Amino acid sequence: MTLGAERRLGDQIARELYRDPDYLDDPVLQEYVEGIWQQLIQAARQRGELTPDQDERFAWQVLLGKDRQVNAFALPGGYMGVYLGLIAIVANRDELASVLGHELSHITQRHISRMMSKDSQQTPLLVAALILAALAASKSPDAASALVVGGQALTVQNQLKFSRDMEREADRVGYGVMTQAGFDGQGFVTMFDKLQQASRLNDNGAYPYLRSHPLTTERIADMQARQELRPGSKLAVPTTLEHALIMARARAISADNIELQRQRQAEPDGAAFRQQPPVRQAQALYGAALASMQLRDWQKARDAVNRLQPLVQSSPEALRLQRLLVAELDLATGKPATAAALPMGAGVRRPELLLGTQGRLALGGVDQAEQTAEALQTWVTVHPHDGTAWQWLSRAWGAAGKPLRGLRAEAEAQVAHFDYSGAMDRFKAAQDMVRRGGSAAADHVEASIIDARTREVASLLREQAAQR
Repeated sequence: MTLGAERRLGDQIARELYRDPDYLDDPVLQEYVEGIWQQLIQAARQRGELTPDQDERFAWQVLLGKDRQVNAFALPGGYMGVYLGLIAIVANRDELASVLGHELSHITQRHISRMMSKDSQQTPLLVAALILAALAASKSPDAASALVVGGQALTVQNQLKFSRDMEREADRVGYGVMTQAGFDGQGFVTMFDKLQQASRLNDNGAYPYLRSHPLTTERIADMQARQELRPGSKLAVPTTLEHALIMARARAISADNIELQRQRQAEPDGAAFRQQPPVRQAQALYGAALASMQLRDWQKARDAVNRLQPLVQSSPEALRLQRLLVAELDLATGKPATAAALPMGAGVRRPELLLGTQGRLALGGVDQAEQTAEALQTWVTVHPHDGTAWQWLSRAWGAAGKPLRGLRAEAEAQVAHFDYSGAMDRFKAAQDMVRRGGSAAADHVEASIIDARTREVASLLREQAAQR
């Protein structure tokens, strides 16, 4: 299977995942996971595990899902899926890096492509349907059954499960990648213990993984032996303040019922709270603030955020997360000035950019909207696949009185999520606006870009239709 075909297969699957109601683009969580992911990719380059062709052709994107199950999965073409349930249980960055490093190695070693090559009758379209079925089955076995039909499909479903040899290879390469990236290999050992426990607790007879992950004693012993050969402490890495807040955020956002939210809200008021170490107290307060926001109990949220501040003073990254949470709370309660004051210049980080955008647009004003649009335009030039940023750019150009640019940004948001049909509708609407004349027709540069992009997306739409 060529690299190009593998990437197209991954794009097909990613397109469906973007449409899934569980798909989540939370800037704070996304940035945290992406930071670890990019470190691992850089280490894979240095070790020679990632070839230049793969580096250029594959997407190397992480997609988050709100599901509470403990799971992460590699997809063809350089895509990685991570459920919030996994982020909620890992005790440190090293444990999360061990899972991502393992899954990254499935991609760099091209395990899916190698398995597909064993059977010439397996078509990419069938494999895409089966992978989506495997992911859907964790939430709805009936939905998976609708996708997996016939004896041949069930045979391929079984073949999609990685062999133990491939799992061992992903362990070995993933361990090397994560330690090369500067993470503690002890995270691999402690993560195995967590996954083994989660497997026992969460096994519902469905297909919670893209493939089986047989956690044999041999694999666990292999990781322990590798870690013993490395210098340094063999003790578990402690949870940092920043990571504790990230765990709390994942738990709060993935909470799927009011009772769970009320439990998290009430935790800082419990009798045992004061006996907890400061890191655990900060985690409880951050989670309580988010739970209170979801319950629209603004006073409780404000109290939790204020109590959190003195606990995070020793950690710049944790303090930053607390300040971002204050901006989120102020936005939700009609006080956009806090978010509007966040930086938007060169070197801005994505959570600040997107929260700041919401704050500045809420304050109103054409000049401010145009400045915000310019900052977002700079961002999407470097990050053209950031669909959320394109969507906010569309709103910013609209508020700045430039609807043609807004329509183009709206179309680019659809392109970023592989919805080429929706993108064509927006591009054609923009062309109609130009033909009607007025200020839109005077923007010759933008009109020229729209015409060129319309032709490009029309070609992509034809290719997409041919793959069905």
